[in-house]
Amino acid sequence: MLYRHHHCLSQEFVCCTVVKVQKKILERNAFGLYVHAPFCSSTCDFCAFYQEKPRKNSVKTFLEGLTTEWSLVSKPPVPDTIFVGGGTPGALQESDFARFFDILRELAGDRFVEWSVELAPAETTPAKLRVLRESGVTRVSLGVQSFQPSMLQALGRRHPPDQARRAFDWMREAGFDNLNLDLIFCIPGQELSDWRLDLETAVSWEPDHLSTYCLIHEEKAALFAQVKTGEIGPDPEREEKFYLYTWEFLKEAGFEQYEVANFARSGKRCRHNWNVWRMNEWIGLGPSAASQWQGERWSNVASLQAWSDALSLGCLTRKDVVSLGPLELAEDYLLFGLRLNEGIGLRKVAELCPEADLEPLRLFFHQLGEEGLTEARGDGFRVTDRGRLLVDRIGSEVAHRFASVA
Repeated sequence: MLYRHHHCLSQEFVCCTVVKVQKKILERNAFGLYVHAPFCSSTCDFCAFYQEKPRKNSVKTFLEGLTTEWSLVSKPPVPDTIFVGGGTPGALQESDFARFFDILRELAGDRFVEWSVELAPAETTPAKLRVLRESGVTRVSLGVQSFQPSMLQALGRRHPPDQARRAFDWMREAGFDNLNLDLIFCIPGQELSDWRLDLETAVSWEPDHLSTYCLIHEEKAALFAQVKTGEIGPDPEREEKFYLYTWEFLKEAGFEQYEVANFARSGKRCRHNWNVWRMNEWIGLGPSAASQWQGERWSNVASLQAWSDALSLGCLTRKDVVSLGPLELAEDYLLFGLRLNEGIGLRKVAELCPEADLEPLRLFFHQLGEEGLTEARGDGFRVTDRGRLLVDRIGSEVAHRFASVA
């Protein structure tokens, strides 16, 4: 079973006027800005991200809050990468959409090397794409999920396949040369032959990047009702078949896999996500947005109203704050590294946590290598395809062993 992302969201918030600054342990070569646009015209059955329908007052509240929140952050660096997700900013009316990106350009400046924006097919228009181009957006991710009506219906998606194709063509016509398609597999009722057809269709569109995600049955998603009744649920053997097929198919299609779920043409990796996985820092703006900065990690409250109320009092809505000392940074580096094709370097672990005895960890990776789950790479290790299928289990054991020697 692969590592899952979990979103533990509560409604409380803490007024923070001073951020605890710890000694800078990890050399960071990039700083990111993530913006959560909490709007969708409808919620898909698989989605558990915080969002609401865009209403005039709520959109106004959100746009005004962004500038206030950025002003309350203690001397943030100029972002090198920007990622706008949600929800989707495409749910905004065109005038609000333009204002939203005007605000972000004022906040972020123009020194970024990548600016990614997520869009849904049903809300993509040539006018909105012109706004993105004029704002300096360099990369667009289109939430397709599937090209087959029956699969889209199973996910609660509202767009027909031809609408996704039209949106993608508009993006190319607008001049974007870095486009990603988001796909989902292990959908209820989906056969491997259905997934093969989705992959073949995706590759035929000639995108620059593909993200392929195994369906996660989140408790807050509408699909979870079917999990509780036993109609659907995780199937590890089925998931393994889909994962292995995906990795081999896209490799043969000329895509470089650089993370469990992400594949790129040469030079087209998502730099923002790559920097996050490499333990660089970022600030998140908007309700439910996560941040990692100045030795801490936290999330904003998942409520537009609570987020706005706190900002009006001059407070930030930080919750689930985690202090990142040497042990935490090194452990996170190990766990993220298991997901990355480049793997982990033990010298880097030693730099992050000098007091750790790495010999037991080295021996453990050698043991995994004898089982065909890892392979040596440079001064460290990377998981094989077989190991990647067990990365949850391996990660848990790595974290346990590292904590005992650090």
